[in-house]
Amino acid sequence: MPDAERTGVGVLGAADIAWRRTIPALLHCPRLRLVAVASRTAEKAHTFAERFGCEAVTGYERLLAREDIQAVYIPLPNALHEQWADAALRAGKHVLVEKSLTVSTAAAADLARTARERGLAFMENFAFLHHTQHERVRELVAEGAIGTPRVFTASFGIPRADGALIRYSRALAGGALRETGCYPVRAAQLFLGSDIEVLGARLGFDEDGGCDMAGSVLLADGAGMTAQCDFGLDHAYRNTYAVWGSEGRIEVDWAFTPPPEKQPRLRVHRGEHTEQLTLPAADQFLGAVSAFAEACADPAARAPHAADAVRQASLLESVLELSGTPRTPARDRLGRAGTRSAHVPG
Repeated sequence: MPDAERTGVGVLGAADIAWRRTIPALLHCPRLRLVAVASRTAEKAHTFAERFGCEAVTGYERLLAREDIQAVYIPLPNALHEQWADAALRAGKHVLVEKSLTVSTAAAADLARTARERGLAFMENFAFLHHTQHERVRELVAEGAIGTPRVFTASFGIPRADGALIRYSRALAGGALRETGCYPVRAAQLFLGSDIEVLGARLGFDEDGGCDMAGSVLLADGAGMTAQCDFGLDHAYRNTYAVWGSEGRIEVDWAFTPPPEKQPRLRVHRGEHTEQLTLPAADQFLGAVSAFAEACADPAARAPHAADAVRQASLLESVLELSGTPRTPARDRLGRAGTRSAHVPG
């Protein structure tokens, strides 16, 4: 496809996820072209530019002002997602923003409204949704492989790492809910009905007053199917989900972060019989940026992405409300980008 027909993309922030996964996938998407990467420091911007063959920009506002950029990818810390997604949309750019976008329903709805009014794509980047293994699980459920689905369970936990990482910064809206818990909650929406709601939640915080380090959430839909989601930042590694039905169970390993070369395996249990299915490898990040490219080009493809972002924010907001987390300025920073003056790497 000629460059003139490809959507020009700029990246706001020199984040690790952009370096390792998203930008390499973007470079392989025929409908997108990487134009520039912006950082708050010239050094970081130039490091990315040299690695990926694009231009370096110092300062996010300068990138948003460029006419050769039609879309932006935002991998900034959670606390800045709302601010810069809004700025990008108001600058007339399509927006792909990293999870978690927000835990504020009102903020997500405002962003979705701005995107709709300006005719722009607005998408939260849950790359795992674009791996083909989940489509296969849904096909098996629809075919009756496990009878009537009753319960969805999911766990995503990672070991504790360097405390200086952004994921442990309460000021930058880190914490288990927005870093790992968002995945099981989003995955539950693949199998429960559209009327899904949070019935109960518990978050556990660091003793030194830091961010939330663990949590559990119980969800349900109007048909009676439930979902149990467990997550954390101080756990033995676990990354899996299962759908349990009236006649069997489907288990998925590497549910959220399978490498692009890995062939996923599903286990289908029915009675005393267990069948293991090996599926083709897939690059979920390429799938995500390809879906974004489609939304940039096709107005009809935009509304579902915006609606998904609002529903996800609503569920995470309910988790906070039901977890008993005291409403303090620090707690509020989990729900909105109220720390714009904080030092932000990238």
